[in-house]
Amino acid sequence: MISKRSIFQNVAFRKLFSAQLIALLGTGLTTIALALLAFQIAGDRAGVVLGTALAIKMLSFIFVAPVVGGLIRPSGRKRLLVVLDVARAACVLVLPFVTAEWQIYLLIFVLNACSAGFTPTFQSIIPQLFEDEEDYTKALSMARLAYDLENLLSPTIAAALLLFVSFDVFFVANSAAFLVSAGLVLSTRMPAIEDLQDKSLSAKDKILKGFQIYRKTPRLMGMLAMFLVVSAAGAMVIVNTVVLVRGQFGGGESMVAIAMSAFGLGSLVAALMVPRLVNRLGDQAVMRRGGWLLGLTMLLAGYVGRFDLLLVAWFMLGIGYSLVQTPAGRVLRRSASDEDLPKLFAAQFTLSHLCWLASYPAAGWLASSFGFQPAFLIFALVSLGAMILSQQLWQNDDPSAIEHQHDELYHDHLHYHGSHHQHVHEGWEGPEPHRHPHKHEAVRHSHKYVIDGHHTEWPTKTN
Repeated sequence: MISKRSIFQNVAFRKLFSAQLIALLGTGLTTIALALLAFQIAGDRAGVVLGTALAIKMLSFIFVAPVVGGLIRPSGRKRLLVVLDVARAACVLVLPFVTAEWQIYLLIFVLNACSAGFTPTFQSIIPQLFEDEEDYTKALSMARLAYDLENLLSPTIAAALLLFVSFDVFFVANSAAFLVSAGLVLSTRMPAIEDLQDKSLSAKDKILKGFQIYRKTPRLMGMLAMFLVVSAAGAMVIVNTVVLVRGQFGGGESMVAIAMSAFGLGSLVAALMVPRLVNRLGDQAVMRRGGWLLGLTMLLAGYVGRFDLLLVAWFMLGIGYSLVQTPAGRVLRRSASDEDLPKLFAAQFTLSHLCWLASYPAAGWLASSFGFQPAFLIFALVSLGAMILSQQLWQNDDPSAIEHQHDELYHDHLHYHGSHHQHVHEGWEGPEPHRHPHKHEAVRHSHKYVIDGHHTEWPTKTN
């Protein structure tokens, strides 16, 4: 039974969600303004400028996110989010004054480097605001809705505003949006998370820890295969919609907007369905259905010969897109300890954008070199293969609590007394959490299993 209480009764979530929504709407306006700015500076080379800016965006996401996620301490997350919001506000405020392509590239890198630090850190806080899994699922659905509404509303708002103001005003509006977001974050009481990370770890080890958790957790590797499917479908829509509508069907600009809206509407509808679906079927089953829907729809989309059928295909892709992405936060939440969540969300952010970095150019190159039908067929086959791989990696039998064996161990780290720490004190160790050499007796027990200092490998059926 889905919880009847509103997640917006949670004051911290209400403020953070408002901050996210305001920042997203501002960013949507900047995306449109950036295209107009590129045309103003580069003319017919605007497509090249935007393509380069997109590549820079992906690279900044891939390289910056794990550094920030690995090094940030739980107590510093709020301060980091405020600083990054203010930095983003300053960055977009400078954009109207650029006069050369290299200046666009530099500012895009700085802006998206800040976003690469902000987004996974922000996402890692939300699961710690809700003890109830159903409430967290609703929060994930609302976050997905925020992204979809931004995609649907930003072009409409931009078109209306351009009747009265120049596109430069969009940058000012986005700067103000980031400052409002910073104010909301600053006024939010963040969840208290004890920093139990091993201070002996090097910066490199901290940066790579999220990837190690990811690599050693079967459900996460299975989920990554699904995100390859998501990026393949999303890239075909984002890169090729305008070419399909304008070139293949001879439609106008409004038809391009309608096609993109069909994709966004499908995603929005699915996001509304996810809380009930995961409550009935579970995360894995919902995500699998979304992945298979994406692969099969791309297999059929190459044979679409009419605009109305394209709308149906894009709507179905939007549904599959959201069915995979929305429950992902739940999977991440149960795959790491609270103190490691920022690292894991950063790893997910980086790995998913690696998929996008591969899919974007492939979608454009395959369609232009071989035509849309072969491009859809190739992407569909890759996606269906990825779904088969996902099912091999992420088995149906995937309980959170796993019975496992610990060998005798003697080591030293910051800890609380609990299921893994039952030992005698001499009186000098100080209050918990404390650090001192201690011994773990050999034991076999069952609990929620995550990769951490006491569980360095995923258990097999024999251990």
